[in-house]
Amino acid sequence: MGVMPDSWIRERALRDGMIEPFVEAQKRDGCISYGLSSYGYDARVSDEFKIFTNVDSAVVDPKQFSDASFVDRKTDVCVIPPNSFALARTVEYFRVPRDVLVICLGKSTYARCGIIVNVTPLEPEWEGHVTLEFSNTTPLPAKIYAHEGACQFLFLKGEGLCETSYADRAGKYMGQRGVTLPRL
Repeated sequence: MGVMPDSWIRERALRDGMIEPFVEAQKRDGCISYGLSSYGYDARVSDEFKIFTNVDSAVVDPKQFSDASFVDRKTDVCVIPPNSFALARTVEYFRVPRDVLVICLGKSTYARCGIIVNVTPLEPEWEGHVTLEFSNTTPLPAKIYAHEGACQFLFLKGEGLCETSYADRAGKYMGQRGVTLPRL
């Protein structure tokens, strides 16, 4: 399983719509960089955020998740409370090829500020906006900038086609748009 280079990512994005909208080169003029890199793609965070709050003393339960734990904000700068987190989504819509697994890593600019970005792998033939989780591990409020780089996706090409893809299983997060909460 090899990591795919910029030329392969560009070809699949332009020919097959693997990433839409697609930015062909790194953009970083006064912002946190995004776009095509040597062996990956730096995706942007949209301006839709769900910020965790415990105003209603909700219990976090992945089997019976309540959106009462969040406040929704549409903003260019999201402020995450200390030791808390926010959910967001990528600007880009992804369509993963059947012979590819996509891994996501947080950007070092955020990591160096104590902000961790987490995303689970994008499985073969999954598509949608990627829901991002930003954890503020600091005792101070932390800013996330919409329409700027948030994380890098690495494309790992399998040595063959998988027997069963995410689409074949009719995965519960297939085709998600917007910030998507946990589903059972």
